[in-house]
Amino acid sequence: MGKPLIGLTGRRWPASFLGSNVPPAMSELTFDLHFSDYPKSVAAAGGLPVELTRDGDVGGIVNRLDGLVLSGGADLDPAHYGAEPHSQLGQLERDRDEWEMELLGAARELSVPILAICRGFQLVNVAFGGTLNQHVEIDEGVGHPQWDVDGRKPTHEVQVVPNTLTASLLPASWPVNSLHHQTVARVGEGLIISASASDGVVEGFETPDGRLLAVQWHPELLEKPDPTFQWLVREAGRRVA
Repeated sequence: MGKPLIGLTGRRWPASFLGSNVPPAMSELTFDLHFSDYPKSVAAAGGLPVELTRDGDVGGIVNRLDGLVLSGGADLDPAHYGAEPHSQLGQLERDRDEWEMELLGAARELSVPILAICRGFQLVNVAFGGTLNQHVEIDEGVGHPQWDVDGRKPTHEVQVVPNTLTASLLPASWPVNSLHHQTVARVGEGLIISASASDGVVEGFETPDGRLLAVQWHPELLEKPDPTFQWLVREAGRRVA
């Protein structure tokens, strides 16, 4: 039996973002960006990571995968949930929004297990009909956008809801990092809240079928192997067996 193949989403940026590291002749090109801690976390949990590109047939790609990670990144376009842009809304990547929503839909249709992280957590919520608070300040609640703190260090704890899938993976209180300036406003239809911060901010949810786990924090930056990645690889492995 081979290791389960876990697909990882990422960003697509203009080469000009790299400044002087790119010669003028290549400045109009684009590059795909995947932070290395995502595949490292998949590998540490026993999976075989593959970094996905948005080129090619989404259904065909997902059909080859045993698991999917929807990774962190830019803010979602608020048009997806019928809102006007907030003045503090960050950079948008509309093409990525559409691509990842299509990946999510294909994975759900094929019962491919999904781990959604930060932006991925927010994208899942919106795809299920939920909404977002587009900006919270660093001094709100427990202080969510901790941009000046090393992301490998926890900044607060979340309380895990008993009798959930998440509770089978994590203890009742779990230390997490905090690298997001948006939060869930209305939870999407059918999603089960599985973790919250002490200020009430939703930090985790899951689906009743146990095939989707979503967290607001960045587990890939914390100690490896991480329980959420271990869950994903274990569930993906059942497709290989």
